[in-house]
Amino acid sequence: MKHSFGSRIRTTVISASLLVAGTLAPLAHAADAGDGAGSTGTTATSNDSMNGIHAGDVLVRLRAISIMPDVGTTHSLSALNVDVNNAIVPELDFTYMIRDYLGVELILGTSRHQLTSSLGSLGGVNVLPPTLLLQYHFNHAGRIRPYVGAGLNYTLFYNNGLNAGGAPISITNHSFGPALQAGVDVQVTKSLFVNADIKKIWMHTDASLGGEALGRLSIDPVVVGLGVGMRF
Repeated sequence: MKHSFGSRIRTTVISASLLVAGTLAPLAHAADAGDGAGSTGTTATSNDSMNGIHAGDVLVRLRAISIMPDVGTTHSLSALNVDVNNAIVPELDFTYMIRDYLGVELILGTSRHQLTSSLGSLGGVNVLPPTLLLQYHFNHAGRIRPYVGAGLNYTLFYNNGLNAGGAPISITNHSFGPALQAGVDVQVTKSLFVNADIKKIWMHTDASLGGEALGRLSIDPVVVGLGVGMRF
């Protein structure tokens, strides 16, 4: 399973990179052309006001994300070869710039995942992992702005429909874990930018059946996203 997961990651990242490159090239060209048309008489100060992000700015992004679990199990869950499927869902995030180069981001999104085992389908459960990250933005005054982030996620498991042979599987309904992030914003207009982002989030739940512990299920997904954003 580790090899197939790695293949999925490589394929998704390569596809995402090609898609981003293909999308951003004409947009960046159009933006540069627009700047050139009105460049006569402009100053470096006016250009800086058009480009980049600064302390006090609020960034709002809407992404389509692919959630790819990196599953780990213990005890009976390992013996049953329990696995978790991928999901593609929307994600909304808000970043407040506390310095020109430093921001705090809150990520919001929810997904439903189906679990499988050597016994067949185990049903599904919803996952809500609000994540808070501290971000460092490189080249904050430019059009192309890479960033990295690190923080903490709180994961809530809800709408539990897991069962084995008709008997309900109980799970702990929350967990805390670290989160890492890297991405890039590419400015298209003064307020609009496009975004590519990848995150690693650690989350887990403990399962039991009829009061007997089955083991721990660690989902620990890699999350790849593409989207658009607005600066306010």
